[in-house]
Amino acid sequence: MASFSDGLIVATIVAYAVGLFLFAIEAAYGRREPLRSDDRFPAKAAASSSTVDKGADKGDDGDDFTARGVADDIAVSVRDTGPQSYVSTHAVGRVALAVTSLGFLLNLAQIVSRGIAADRWPWGNMFEFVVAISLCGVGAFLYAAFRHNARYLGMFVLIPVVLLLGIGVKWLYTETGPVIPALDSYWIAIHVTAAIIASGAFTVSGAATVTYLVAYRTEIKRAAGERVTGIAAALPSSGLLDQLAHRFVLFAFPIWTFAVIAGAVWADEAWGRFWGWDPKEVWSFITWVVYAAYLHARATAGWRGPKAAWIALAGLACLLFNFFGVNYLFSGLHSYA
Repeated sequence: MASFSDGLIVATIVAYAVGLFLFAIEAAYGRREPLRSDDRFPAKAAASSSTVDKGADKGDDGDDFTARGVADDIAVSVRDTGPQSYVSTHAVGRVALAVTSLGFLLNLAQIVSRGIAADRWPWGNMFEFVVAISLCGVGAFLYAAFRHNARYLGMFVLIPVVLLLGIGVKWLYTETGPVIPALDSYWIAIHVTAAIIASGAFTVSGAATVTYLVAYRTEIKRAAGERVTGIAAALPSSGLLDQLAHRFVLFAFPIWTFAVIAGAVWADEAWGRFWGWDPKEVWSFITWVVYAAYLHARATAGWRGPKAAWIALAGLACLLFNFFGVNYLFSGLHSYA
């Protein structure tokens, strides 16, 4: 069963890599078609056109406008949303979605088979954690693709997923076996599962945020009369991407909060204290603070749009450092991971 699980992880990487390649083809060579953001987000149905479109209309009428003014309009459109979006569509995109779905099933089968082989919850080390995060990240993307027609995120989500799995197989791989006594607890199914789900959602939010910043810059260039080519030209409106990124953080943040609290309870049970300023605990809290700052910035008019997006990316950087940097650069009670 352990060998079968190891074979499945290779098949998973291949499936995700093929999906990534096909999504890239769709973005580069697909036909641009309209995508109404209010069709994907019913709560925003009242807004029927973006401020960017209004700015473009002014330019057609000969009124004076500047790239700076258009940038301000785009920031407003991020808040009001509901813009008319155009996305690149191609037949290979549907194939890419099917292949990615297959990869998701292979990913799930790998986790289940490894758990059976080890006779425990299959996330007791960094390799298993990476595989589980990839599953949750791709699962979150598939939800966005089917629920919100967000297939355009496929390439941006699968790039970090394939890289993470490659790093996991090359440098983090651990033979199937029992966990140390400190992890042999029912809390691993509670605390670690919550952390994995939140990390997967934060990863998709980060991909949407990067895409948003690219689309935001692209809209400014278009409004200023500059020619935009390549994959950047195939992105939907920045407002739509901003909504997706925000919604995934709204989903992940309370789960991450629960993971931190559950970890404190587990620490009290295992080590006799709720909080000991262990490096992993500190950076989990820092990650929580940064994402809390992002949500606060979203509620503050002066910090919406790109400013809030950079805070979200800082949160993702803290999340990654908490996983890779803390485990390799610091020693503590969580070093066994």
